[in-house]
Amino acid sequence: MARLRLVHLAHARSGDKGDTANVGLIAYDPAHYGILREHVTAARVKAHFGGIVRGNVERFELPNLHALNFLLHGALDGGGTVSLMSDAQGKVMSTALLRMEIDVPDDVARAAQGMGLAPRGTA
Repeated sequence: MARLRLVHLAHARSGDKGDTANVGLIAYDPAHYGILREHVTAARVKAHFGGIVRGNVERFELPNLHALNFLLHGALDGGGTVSLMSDAQGKVMSTALLRMEIDVPDDVARAAQGMGLAPRGTA
C-alpha cells in the first residue's frame, strides 16, 4: 500500500450556499471511483478540515459521474454576505480536499502519480 494525495486521483470544484460549502470530487479514471468511495468518507472529510467545518458533513454518491459531492455545513462563518473570512464563498475548499491523503494499492499509486499535477505527456 502507498499514501497518495487525492490530487493524483481526482479533480474537484467547490462553491457555497450560505454557510455551507459544496465540494465535488471527480475521479480522473473511472476505475478509481471505488477507491474514492471507500476511503473518502464524510467522517474523514470532516476530520481533514478540522475546526473549519463546525457542522455536519454530508456525502452524496454520483456513480454515473464517478464523483462524490460533499456538503460542509457551518464551514463559511455565515457565508459570503456576512463573513469576514478571506474565502467566505468556499472557492478554495476543493484545493484543500485534494491535499487529503489516502492509502491505495501500489499499482494504483504508480498509475496515478502526477496525474493531477501536469497535463499527460508533459511531466
